[in-house]
Amino acid sequence: MTSTTEPRFTFPLSRRGDVLPEEAGLLRDQHPVTRVCTMTGDQAWLVSNHALAKQVLEDERFSLKDTANPGVPRQYALTIPPEVVNNMGNINSAGLRNAVMKTLSPRADRELAGWLEAEAHRLLDVLVEQGPPADLRDGFTEPYSAALHCRLLGLPAVDWRRLMAGIDLAFVTSPAPFEGSAFNWYKDLGYVVDRLNADPEPTEGLLGRFAELRRSPDVSDQVGDELLATVALSLFGAGAVSTSAFLLHAIIALAQRPELADRLRKEPEVIERAVDELLRYNLSIGDALPRLALADVEVGGELVRAGELVLVLIEGANYDPAVFPEPERIDFDRPANPHLAFGAGRHFCPASALGRTHAEIALTALVERLPELRLALPADQLAWRPGFIKRLPERLPVLW
Repeated sequence: MTSTTEPRFTFPLSRRGDVLPEEAGLLRDQHPVTRVCTMTGDQAWLVSNHALAKQVLEDERFSLKDTANPGVPRQYALTIPPEVVNNMGNINSAGLRNAVMKTLSPRADRELAGWLEAEAHRLLDVLVEQGPPADLRDGFTEPYSAALHCRLLGLPAVDWRRLMAGIDLAFVTSPAPFEGSAFNWYKDLGYVVDRLNADPEPTEGLLGRFAELRRSPDVSDQVGDELLATVALSLFGAGAVSTSAFLLHAIIALAQRPELADRLRKEPEVIERAVDELLRYNLSIGDALPRLALADVEVGGELVRAGELVLVLIEGANYDPAVFPEPERIDFDRPANPHLAFGAGRHFCPASALGRTHAEIALTALVERLPELRLALPADQLAWRPGFIKRLPERLPVLW
């Protein structure tokens, strides 16, 4: 067992989302567990192969919620209130988990698939009428993802832009706190509290379930408006930005490989495997998944001490050739695809089935309606947002 005292690398890696950072392979192959220096100047362990990433994500001695504790090493400054990071713990302790899980299950809404398909085609109707080139981020991925999450939460769909604008500040990664982050959070929190207390009270989506839950004598004294609104707003932010970002990356991949789009058009039954492979391949997770060690744990021959920060590099794990032969090739026919795009362990994304349904319907509609889909500018001219929790192109201009 060894212990490295000085960090070998700085983190995060490149923000460009269409090219695998060159350090990812070097880290995975030569330094699968290594010290890095984060943007806050703290030290952390970076874990970058599949087996060790899975070990950390599945071991409950590595905590997500404790990364919000005061005084712990950080990946970047905590620019949103700690209760946002802790919201899954709040959900469990307040007995809200069933309401949240029902909301995130596609089976809970029998009309959801049909509604998603109609929404995708409605947005594409506008783009087709206007003609190419078009910006698919503003014209498709963001409104499509935001509309879904407004429906899930029971928020007015017309408010999607104000909610997505809040994400632009909420998920900034900064070496130090900044004034606008708190103002931004409490502005949006106040909006959700107002919707929760509207007259008449909400009856649809998560807010409808919350309104009903508040009347239950078993939990009414445990669930204040701010907790309920925090849970709802956190789910909107995490869900809408993740689904929109993944779609952007999937579209870029398909636009650069027309043979894959052709196959989806000719063999629509391949879509489930295709989405899984695109989830593995995509680089939208701009920063590693953070965990705080609650005990001394050996990881890959290194002793991680209690209180130390561990960062799981998803692009290292998902491009690990020991698990995914020819990892830089998109292969819709992979016999097994145990990617970690949705995490693993107790924090495995509860909306994974919903995310897959959302993507399958969107990509099916895109390849059907936009034949010859391609980028409207060279890929290296895409502008990737700096300092954000996701790798996002500011715009995605396409032709078809």
